[in-house]
Amino acid sequence: MPTSPPSSSLFLLLLHLSNIIFFTLFSVVTANHKCAPASRSSSSCPPFISSPPFPFSSSSTPGCGHPSFQLNCSSPHSTIFINNISFTLLHFEPNASSLQLSTTTTTTITNHSSSSSSSSSSSSSSSTTTPTTHTTCSSPFSYIPTRPINLSGTPFRISDSSCSRLSVLRPCSPPNLPNCSHCPWHCKLIKNPSHLLHGCGSDPPRNLLPEQGCQIDVLEYLDSFLKQGFQVEYDESQDPYFTNCKACRSTGAGTSCGFNSSDPQKPFICYRSETKTVNLMKQDSTTDRITFFCSLFAVLFILLVLFLITAVFRSKRFKILATGLDDPTTVFLRRHRSASLLPPVFTYEELHSSTNHFDPARKIGDGGFGCVYLGRLPDGRTVAVKHLHHHHHPSFSTKCFCNEILILSSINHPNLVKLHGYCSDPRGLLLVYDYVTNGTLADHLHGGNRGSLTWQMRLDIALQTALALEYLHFCVQPAVVHRDIKSSNIFVEKDMKVKVGDFGLSRLLVSPDPAAASSGFVWTGPQGTPGYLDPDYHRSFRLTEKSDVYSFGVVLLELVTGMRAVDQRRDKREMALADLVVSKIQTGLLHQVFDPLLMDGRGVVVEGVEAVAELAFRCVAAEKDDRPDAREVVEELKRIRSRGVGFRGLGDSNGRDDVAKG
Repeated sequence: MPTSPPSSSLFLLLLHLSNIIFFTLFSVVTANHKCAPASRSSSSCPPFISSPPFPFSSSSTPGCGHPSFQLNCSSPHSTIFINNISFTLLHFEPNASSLQLSTTTTTTITNHSSSSSSSSSSSSSSSTTTPTTHTTCSSPFSYIPTRPINLSGTPFRISDSSCSRLSVLRPCSPPNLPNCSHCPWHCKLIKNPSHLLHGCGSDPPRNLLPEQGCQIDVLEYLDSFLKQGFQVEYDESQDPYFTNCKACRSTGAGTSCGFNSSDPQKPFICYRSETKTVNLMKQDSTTDRITFFCSLFAVLFILLVLFLITAVFRSKRFKILATGLDDPTTVFLRRHRSASLLPPVFTYEELHSSTNHFDPARKIGDGGFGCVYLGRLPDGRTVAVKHLHHHHHPSFSTKCFCNEILILSSINHPNLVKLHGYCSDPRGLLLVYDYVTNGTLADHLHGGNRGSLTWQMRLDIALQTALALEYLHFCVQPAVVHRDIKSSNIFVEKDMKVKVGDFGLSRLLVSPDPAAASSGFVWTGPQGTPGYLDPDYHRSFRLTEKSDVYSFGVVLLELVTGMRAVDQRRDKREMALADLVVSKIQTGLLHQVFDPLLMDGRGVVVEGVEAVAELAFRCVAAEKDDRPDAREVVEELKRIRSRGVGFRGLGDSNGRDDVAKG
C-alpha cells in the first residue's frame, strides 16, 4: 500500500492520542474489575510459566483475554478452540506472533453463532460434542481430523512454511488408496494433501522444496505432521482489540488489557493493577477534586502542544519528501519521469512485514544483484519483492534500481513483468513485481521440472519471448535493449504463459553522440551473462538490438538441446552452448545435440525442431548484420508453428529446399 498522505497520518496520530487520554482517565476513575493482570499462579498452564499473558486467557479467568485466545489449561499441554476445532498448544513464539498447534485425538465441535467473536467466547454460548463428518471408515490415524482445518474468520493464518511442507507431498505411484466409497476424505487427502489445511492452495509453486520425494503412506505422514504440530500466525494489525490493548499498555505499567464479558457487546476495558477501588471522581475531599481537574487540564494541554508540534514537523517533512530534497534516488527518478507516471511508493516497513521480515524461508530467487522474496501485501496481493544488494555495490545497485523503474514504468506488454511499486530507503532498495508461480524456463529445462515441456510448449515459449523483444525493439521509443535475455529471466506461469523480467541492465537505445545515434547503437561497457553475451558487443562496445537477438538465439539452442548455456564439464572449446552447436552444424553432427525428449522411438526429432535450430544458428551469427531482427524472428517462429515446418538436416540441401518451398 502506498505511503499515506499527511492528512491521514495526522488523523491517525490524533486518534492515537485520544485513545491514550481515554484509557488514562478510564484507568483512574474506573473501579477495579474481577479481571486482574497476569501474575504467577500455582496452577499450570503450559507452555506459559505464569498465567497466560494477553491476548491469552485461561478458563479460570474468562474475559481477561482476547476471545479467540481462550485456553483450557491442562498438563502437559493446554488446548485452544479455533473455529470450533480443538487444538493442543505445543509452543508459543511471542516475537514472531506464532503458535505451534497439534490436533487433538478427539475433535470437539461447539455450536456457537457464525460470528467470530461469539464463537470464540466460551462464556456466552453453550457447547455440545458432535461428530464433524459421518464416516464408516475405521482409521488408526488419530490426529487426522475428519474435515479440513479451516481458520477463516479468525485472527489466525496458517504459516507459509507449514503450507509448503504439504504442497510438495505426493503419493508414490501407484497410490495406496483405501476403500474410497467408505473413506472418501482419506482418499481426497492422499490425492491432494494440501486439502488438509484450508487456504494453502492445491497448486503451489513447483520450485519450492524440489528435493521432497513421494511418500508411500501419505496418511501416516500427515498423522505424524499433525502430531508434531503445524505453525499458525496472527496479525495484530488486523484486529482492533490488539490496537486498543497497545494503547492501554502505553499508559504505564499499572494497567492490563481485558474484556467486559458481562456486557453483550463485550467492550474493551483497560484495568488497573491495584486491587483496591480507586475512584477520584467520588472523593469527598474538595482539594483532591481540584487537584484532579488541574492535573487533567495540564495533561490535555501538554498533549495538545505535542500534537501541534508533531503536525507542523510532519507537514514540513512531507513537503521535503514531495520535492525529493532528502532522497537522491527520488530526485533522479523525477528528473527523468513525471511523478504521475512513476509506480506507487511503498514504505520499507510495509514490505518488511509483507515478507515476514525477509524470512529466508520465503526466498524464491537469488541473483548477483539481489534476492527475491515471496510477499503478501495488506490488500491480499501476492507479489515478488526484490531486495537489491545495496551493500556490495551501492552505486551500481542504485543505478540498476532507477534504470529498472524508469524502463518498466514506460512499457506495458503481456509478456513482460509488471512493476507494482518500489521503495527507496537507506535500509534497502526494493522492487515489487508480479509473482509468477511456475518458476523459470531454466527450472523447466535444467532443474527438477525437466521433462515437463513438450515441443509445442517450447515453441510457444520461444514465440512469446520473441514477441516481448519485438515490442521492446520496435514499439517503444526510444527502443529498449534488455541486455540480459536468458532462460532464468523468462518466468513461466501456470498456463505456460511467459513473462520476461529483470530489467536492471536494460538500456534505452539513445546516445548523446549524434553519429552513434544515427547508426542505431550506443557506446557502453559490455554487461550481461556469460554464454548469452553478444561477442560482437563484447569486442566493439557497440550495443544494438541485435545483441538481444544473439542472447535469444542461445535461449533457442537451450530449447532444442536441453543443455545449459555454459557448462564447465564440457570441453573448453565447447563450454559455451553456441560454440558447441555451431561446431556440430559445421561438421554435420547436429543430431548429436538434440534433446532426447524431442525424439520419437526411432530417434527422429519432431517436426519444427530443426527449423528452430537453424533460426537459432542465424541469431548467434558472429556478425550483427548477419542476424535477423526481432520482427523477422517472430514471423519465422509463427511460420514454423502454423505450418509444422520440418526438414532432414541443416547439412542437407534437400532439407533447405523444403524450407524454401515452405
